[in-house]
Order: sequence, then structure tokens, then C-alpha cells
Amino acid sequence: MPASDFSTQEYADRIAKTRAAMGQQGIETLLITDPSNMAWLTGYDGWSFYVPQMVILPANGSPLWWGRTQDKAGAAQTTWLDASELLDWPEEHVQHPDHHPVDSLVGVLQERGWTSGLGVEMDNYYYSAASHRVLQHAFGEAALSDATGLVNWQRAVKSDTEVDMMRKAGRLTAHMHEVLRDAFHEGLPKNRLVAEVQAAGIAGLPGLAGDYPAIVPIAPSGTEASASHITWNDRPLSLGEATYFEISGCYRRYHCPASRSLFLGDPPDDIRRAEAAVLQAIEDALAAARPGTTCEQVAACVYDSFARAGYVKANRTGYPIGLSYPPDWGERTMSLRPGDTTELKENMTFHLMPGLWTSEWGLAITESFVVTETGGEPLADIPRELVVKPA
Repeated sequence: MPASDFSTQEYADRIAKTRAAMGQQGIETLLITDPSNMAWLTGYDGWSFYVPQMVILPANGSPLWWGRTQDKAGAAQTTWLDASELLDWPEEHVQHPDHHPVDSLVGVLQERGWTSGLGVEMDNYYYSAASHRVLQHAFGEAALSDATGLVNWQRAVKSDTEVDMMRKAGRLTAHMHEVLRDAFHEGLPKNRLVAEVQAAGIAGLPGLAGDYPAIVPIAPSGTEASASHITWNDRPLSLGEATYFEISGCYRRYHCPASRSLFLGDPPDDIRRAEAAVLQAIEDALAAARPGTTCEQVAACVYDSFARAGYVKANRTGYPIGLSYPPDWGERTMSLRPGDTTELKENMTFHLMPGLWTSEWGLAITESFVVTETGGEPLADIPRELVVKPA
């Protein structure tokens, strides 16, 4: 996701929003390790999040990129930062038993007098206990505060440019589902089907190249589908089984996930009843997803539709999406579920997930949407109905 995808003013606005939130939490210097947040603020893009790296955002002045020496050239190519604002830690410290990369970060912070009021993303896949221990030892526990989600919340309302990128991702998602519908047949090993679908998402469409998604295809069949996050295996597709695919196109790191369910043979009555409940839930939830509506009010549309059909859903039914890196395309802020009273705003984007899982099968038909004045607008054009291929 090169920084040139967005204007200088958009990056300035993002930094200003983040600094306002820092001030509200008493944070003087923010240490950002989530690669999605790093990219959102600076444009940095690279598969380098398996080693310590971060964007350092002080209360004043330009952000700094800090990472492995080998990745500095990538930062120069993808961020809008000046070369003087790219800092690196010694290459010999990569997974070294006696030296931790954050030791060098301590020196960077000390040189600039940034030794208190430090915010760190504590509940984050990419910030390790060892990293925190080094900072705690250098500056003391009182100097560190939990900034989990601070940047994530600033990303909730998308710019028009971001929404356009998600629509492009949605075109890729729709293309992937078209390939899935055409290729799905009895006896086909599922790994071969997944290979075709992934290839379609990456090869993309004329003038629209795909990127790797933050989550690999979720593709369970039959009783496997009673578990919601099984990926795939080499077992041939069989008659009498439902399979659901949760997949997403990815454009410039922006996502548009969508699940659809497929059935080989004649679907039983309970699956058809579940399908009807899910389709009604989607219509009701999208109609409700207007500015000022709360997350729990949108979620209630799903739970109510399921209850009328005799089903109980015990998990959340949606979450915000956008720019992301593995292992998750969710933004880890709001949830469409009871108790979340966050109000929707125009240009928020969500993955609506009205899935049902029983002990014998699973059914998922989902939509990614943008909040508009008239309701939730799907970001991809994909037929919703259960895809049935007879014996």
C-alpha cells in the first residue's frame, strides 16, 4: 500500500486525529506496533511484522519509522517519511538469544527525551511480553500506559478514498465467488478448489490486481462446518454436505470479506429454514445500519430473525473492517452484538456475519457494507442465496 495512494492532507488529518486521542489519554509519545496502524499513518507496507518494528508518534513533529535494517529500504519505498525519519536496529539482533531489538529503541527514546508518557499497544498480536519487559526495565512501569485500540478507533470512519478501495476489493471478492460457484462440484478435492479461488483473488481483474488477504479461506464442509474457523483439507466434496466459504479480495491492503454457502444435492429442510432466517436477517440489518443507530440495534435485527426461525445465536454478528494485515481483517474496536452502544457514523464499514452453526452443519451468508444515510450499502455484488448443485 504505497503512501502515494492517499493525499498528504489525508495523512495529516489521520495524525491530527491520533494526536487528539493521545492528548485525551495523557500520552506524550505513542509506540505503534500494529502493522495496520503503521500503514494507516505512514503507508508502510511489508511482510516484516514477525520481528519488532513500530511507528513512533510524538506529540509534535513527524512520526518516525523504526525497524530492522533489512526492512529500511522497504520503508523508504512505501512511506511518505523523509530518509532522516527512518531508524533501524542492528541486523545481528534478529532473534538473538542475548540482545533484544527493543534495547536499541530505548536509546532512540532516551536521545530524544521521550522517557515518560509512553503509550504502547498492550493487547496486540505484534507487541511481545519481551518487548514490554525491556521498556519497563528502562523507564519504569509508571512511564508506560496501555494504548490498545487508540489508533484503531481513529480508523473507524473511512475517507471516500478508503471506501473506494474497499469497493475495488469487493469486485475481487465477487470474482472469487464466481470462480467458486463455477468450480464447485462433487469429487473435487477441496485444496484444489481453494487454490483456484485464491489464484483468482490474486490474479485479479483487468486493471485491478489483487493482494494477499489477512485471513486465508475458511472452507469447512459437513460436520466440519459445525466449527466456524476450519480452513481446508484435501477431502473430496461430497453429496449431502453444505460447505461455506469465507473469503476476501484484497486491494492495497483493504478488504471486503464475504461468506457464501454451497450444497451438493438436495438441501434438507433445516438448512433451508436457516437460509431463510439468514437472508431476512441481512435485509433487516442493512436497513437499520444508518448513522445514529447503535451496534446492538443492528445486531438485534439478526438475533430477532433467528429467534423467529427457532435458532439461538450466541456469538457476535459483525465487526468493523478495512485496512489490515494477518492474522485478522477486523479492526478490533466495535462489535455488532448486545451491549455495544457505539453509534454508527456515515462511512463506517462492517462485515455483517449472520452465521449459524449446529452440531451437524454450518451456514454462513455474510455481507460487507458501508454505513450510508439510507442504510448499509453492500460493498460487493454477490448473489446471496444458497448455491445448490444437484446430484
